[in-house]
Amino acid sequence: MSSVMEAFNASTTAFANAREATIVAVNSSLIHRLIDSINVFSVFFTLFAVAVAYDQITYWRLKANIAGEPLKIPFVGPFHESVKPSFEKYYAKWLTGPLSCVSVFHKFVIIASTRDMARKIFNSPTYVKPCVVDVAHKLLRPENWVFLDGKAHVEYRRGLNGLFTRQALETYLPGQQEVYRDYFQEFCDLTAANKGAPKPFVYMFRELMCAVSCRTFVGHYMSREQVKRIADDYYSITAALELVNFPVIIPYTKTWYGKKAADKVIEAFSNCAAKARVRMRQKGAQPECIIDRWLLQQMESERYRERLAKGEKVPDEEKPAFLLRNFSDFEISMTVMTFLFASQDATSSACSWIMQLLADRPEMLAKVREEGKRIRPDSRSEVTLDMLENMHWTRACVKETLRYRPPVIMVPYLVKKDFHIQESNYTAKKGSMIIPSTWLSLHDPEVYPNPDSFEPERWISGTAEEQGKNWLVFGTGPHYCIGQTYAVLNLICLLHMMAGELEWEHEITETSEQIRVFATIFPMDDLRLGFTKRTDTMEAREGLVV
Repeated sequence: MSSVMEAFNASTTAFANAREATIVAVNSSLIHRLIDSINVFSVFFTLFAVAVAYDQITYWRLKANIAGEPLKIPFVGPFHESVKPSFEKYYAKWLTGPLSCVSVFHKFVIIASTRDMARKIFNSPTYVKPCVVDVAHKLLRPENWVFLDGKAHVEYRRGLNGLFTRQALETYLPGQQEVYRDYFQEFCDLTAANKGAPKPFVYMFRELMCAVSCRTFVGHYMSREQVKRIADDYYSITAALELVNFPVIIPYTKTWYGKKAADKVIEAFSNCAAKARVRMRQKGAQPECIIDRWLLQQMESERYRERLAKGEKVPDEEKPAFLLRNFSDFEISMTVMTFLFASQDATSSACSWIMQLLADRPEMLAKVREEGKRIRPDSRSEVTLDMLENMHWTRACVKETLRYRPPVIMVPYLVKKDFHIQESNYTAKKGSMIIPSTWLSLHDPEVYPNPDSFEPERWISGTAEEQGKNWLVFGTGPHYCIGQTYAVLNLICLLHMMAGELEWEHEITETSEQIRVFATIFPMDDLRLGFTKRTDTMEAREGLVV
């Protein structure tokens, strides 16, 4: 019996082992085939497919119901369009709806195109804050005042208001006129060297506006050679501030050169602040530029606090109009750098278009000259603030240029917490970039009849001055441009002086009216001009005409 059982057990065990062996062999064969089929490329493509799907799903989730491309180019999105921006493509995007979107690299960008939607963004500091562009923090420094938010921004800004009062603006005018006359002569010399033929002048206007801004901001603490270097450096900085950039700064790219240029500019302005600090402590020193006035207000505030600390009862009339804390040379330098950043490209754009538009409309330019001669008969006399404020036609030409060709067509903001926009039933997610555009509000036919026509008369006999809600040239809300009055007066002064002292010829090309986007907007052909001195002005300066 036992032998039978042993035989049975033996045969059963042998059969089981064989079956298990077969199963193991089959499984092993499958595993080996799977392992053999797995290689670096298949792993890569699998992970890539998962990443593409995740990128697309994330885009759909953020896009929700607003206008935008249904499918995103994986990861990079329309990066090539941000490298070579096209005004026509921007315009087409604005027309797709009040809110539209794109996604480039890691950044989801929401575009607000209508007046009401743009104003909503400008006036929502609880949800958004200015960011310029991603790389701006690295170029302008993250501690820069323009990136401050809430109470910190309000207090810092309050301390700058005294730099743009009417009294302050009056003191900056002599330096501006000195710079203009120097460059007027250079413009004529350049044309003569070119045998009277027109040549591109956009880059010279960039240098001119950099020079006049530097004279306004840092006075004579910076030489003309330094100003030329600053103008070149600012071109590199502007080139680096594209709407969307690669997430990191790569050596020998635009952002790398921009960062190096920004560091040099901050150092140069710090040196100017240090020189001004020494000068303004001297007895009888009078402010001639913005940093002079800013330091003087700080010193007056410091003396006031010292008197209070000693227990002195200071009469209210002796309290400084602007009570400031002390700012370091580095803080002053960063602030001046942002002033130049705000004024350089915008005024370069505006003056380029003014020169082109009026050269092509001689009857309008003639009215600028007639008004200027009536208000300031002697071209040798200094231009005063009262004179500029009474040049209504010249002002109308400037404001119409700013409306017709607004220098700043978009203002990037960062969404700092989820922002529900009820009008579009859409929630902009934290971390997104949201960009109000100014173009459509300034070309609204219901507000500005014939909006695509250059008509300065609308600012005198029309209703343009009453359209404050649409006038978004300088933004609105808590971050509106602090120097908007200075900017307009500066352009009026430039146009008045240039019209009075120079003749200029514009060579119209096929691309003169086309728009090139380079941070701000410029004529596509870089504005081909030729300059000569006006005969009657030369005679007046030589004393031949009274």
